[in-house]
Amino acid sequence: MIISSVSNIQELRYLNYEDLVKIKGVGISKACSLLAAIELGNRINTKINSLNNIKFEDVSIVYEYYKNKIGYLKQEVFCVVYLDSKNMIIKEKELFKGTLNFSMVHPREIFKEAYIVDAVSIILIHNHPSGKVFPSKEDMNLTKRIIEVGNIMGIKVLDHLIIGTNKYYSFLENGDI
Repeated sequence: MIISSVSNIQELRYLNYEDLVKIKGVGISKACSLLAAIELGNRINTKINSLNNIKFEDVSIVYEYYKNKIGYLKQEVFCVVYLDSKNMIIKEKELFKGTLNFSMVHPREIFKEAYIVDAVSIILIHNHPSGKVFPSKEDMNLTKRIIEVGNIMGIKVLDHLIIGTNKYYSFLENGDI
């Protein structure tokens, strides 16, 4: 019954408690167990379970971590990874949540957090719920603006990743930074 409620098994990750209890034969206890199992599956499928104490050497590290964290979400989420002078990851933080195709990002929040954790550089990450990873004009303008503010504030933007369905777009790898 549960599998027949989605078009393919990967879509189980979109089900929430309310969706599950509507399925015949699924009560409160079973819904909670299923949600826990789905989350466990997501974590097992993630090669990197935490960014703590990891040195940023290439974009694949960040992509592997975030693809299962935000790549499948139905709303846009904007995250930032903060790094020290040796490119060791200090902290990662989800800063903004938006709608299906829009997230209100404020550079002041990005750089306020950077100063709090003494970051030397940052990596920007957001998802496209459509699954398409090519940057919009707004994505390009926002990245340019954040780079400009970072240059003024002495905090380098190393990359901006757009995460889609099992793929990503790196501004650095594509020569946009």
